[in-house]
Amino acid sequence: QVQLVESGGGLVQAGGSLRLSCVASGSIFNFNVMGWYRQAPGNQRELVARIFSGGSTNYADSVKGRFTLSRNDAKNTVYLQMNSVKPEDTAVYYCNARRAVNGYWGQGTQVTVSS
Repeated sequence: QVQLVESGGGLVQAGGSLRLSCVASGSIFNFNVMGWYRQAPGNQRELVARIFSGGSTNYADSVKGRFTLSRNDAKNTVYLQMNSVKPEDTAVYYCNARRAVNGYWGQGTQVTVSS
C-alpha cells in the first residue's frame, strides 16, 4: 500500500513563507499526478496545485504567483513552497497522488497564518 507522509505545517505570519513536504513510501515515478489540496473547517476540500508526470503544473487562481509545487523523484518527495502567505491560506493541507484509477491521501498538516 502507498503511504504519503506530510510535514512542514505550522504557524506563520502573514507575508511570510512556509514549505510543505510529502514523502511517498515508494517510487513516485509512475504516478500520473501528484498535488496538494486544502480544507478549512466547514469548507469543501479544494485543489491548491498539482504536477503531472510530464512536469507541467496547475495552480488555483488564489495561490498563483505565490505558491510553487516541485518534485524530487530521487527522494520520492513533492514540495509546496508557500510564499507571501495570507490569513485565508489557513487550512489543513493534504498531499495527493494518483496512478490510473487509484488515488492516495496523506494524513494532512495544519497551516495557520496570523494577521
